[in-house]
Amino acid sequence: MTETAVESTADVIVVGAGPAGASTAYWLAQAGLDVLLLEKTEFPREKVCGDGLTPRAVKQLVDMGIDVSADGWLRNKGLRIIGGGVRLELDWPDLAAFPDYGLVRKRADFDELLARQAQKAGARLYENCNVSGPVKDRAGRITGVTAKLGPDKREVEFHAPLVVAADGNSTRLSLAMGLHRMESRPMGVAYRTYFTSPRHDDDYLESWLELWDTRGGQKKLLPGYGWIFGMGDGTSNVGLGILNSSPAFGDLNWREVLKSWCASMPEEWGYTPDNMTEPIRGAALPMAFNRQPHYTKGLLLVGDAGGMVNPFNGEGIAYAMESGQLAAGVIVQAMARITPEGRERALARYPQLLKDTYGGYYTLGRAFVKLIGNDKVMRIAAERGLTHPVLMKFVLKLLANLTDPSGGDVADRIINGLTKVAPRA
Repeated sequence: MTETAVESTADVIVVGAGPAGASTAYWLAQAGLDVLLLEKTEFPREKVCGDGLTPRAVKQLVDMGIDVSADGWLRNKGLRIIGGGVRLELDWPDLAAFPDYGLVRKRADFDELLARQAQKAGARLYENCNVSGPVKDRAGRITGVTAKLGPDKREVEFHAPLVVAADGNSTRLSLAMGLHRMESRPMGVAYRTYFTSPRHDDDYLESWLELWDTRGGQKKLLPGYGWIFGMGDGTSNVGLGILNSSPAFGDLNWREVLKSWCASMPEEWGYTPDNMTEPIRGAALPMAFNRQPHYTKGLLLVGDAGGMVNPFNGEGIAYAMESGQLAAGVIVQAMARITPEGRERALARYPQLLKDTYGGYYTLGRAFVKLIGNDKVMRIAAERGLTHPVLMKFVLKLLANLTDPSGGDVADRIINGLTKVAPRA
């Protein structure tokens, strides 16, 4: 092919049709903008995830008009925490701002459900569209993207005055625009698999606070947690998340750690190699705004591309969808401005809006990550904290970021106060 073909033009291009991209495209289309949603694979497709959705994510699904009462959704009442010899069940808080239940759904069809909802709203979805880089003007501003489209990998260009990077942790588009990961911000990894199990219909998400490094004959508590989420379909999602604040972060084979942990569980649960239905897969968890700025030269970052994962608990889907809604709102307002200067002023608000929304909370999260990197601190927290149910209810609200923004109970006011006074970086 001698020349790259121009496939289409639009008001906005969204690169990546995961939760962040689909949410962005949905809200843009709802507002009447012409939006292209470009997905490198073809639905349905797999993503490494725990498949558990907290009430924050449920709110976003409801906002998007997703029917969460339909078949395929498994509701849960709250979080069961296991550690220090204690087993504690904590219900999701009863709040005005969020539902009082969570959900479980496999990412294998969850992402497609969101992308199809964006399509219904008017977004134009291209599957098998692998974006290879930005198209820039002479000033270095992004004006579109190049891509390889379809099974024949036909080279095409898409053009729009604004582009949203929703292409995940690797975010090749952001890198091509000179936006690199901030090494000082926390990073995690998650590994998971599925087992046929009688525990598949558990109505609590289950979190294990004790993951052990037994190398060299010593027993060290690792800064992370294991999870068991019943899928409601005869299987359990079993996995672990680990933070890079541990000296063991780059040394251990986490697939083997997961296998060892599963082997220590009761045999009747079925978490054995014979019952494994999928291979162990891993993914990175980019946390606490680890790539900035979130807007520059026509490019906005949402979801994992902008490091939106909650450092307290590794949750990414809720923040991916929320950031998509925030970005869409800013874009809609910017597109209504008459002058280029006015549009830029509106777009420049996006990074500050993110910091106003999450900055203080993520700063607290970064401190938390450093703290639990000390295995002694982690051990004390697991052994002593779980024996105080009132304290743990507070901790659940803090870790899951579930408070009413105004009013609420004492815990809400304390957490909201802390996030307001913490630096918004």
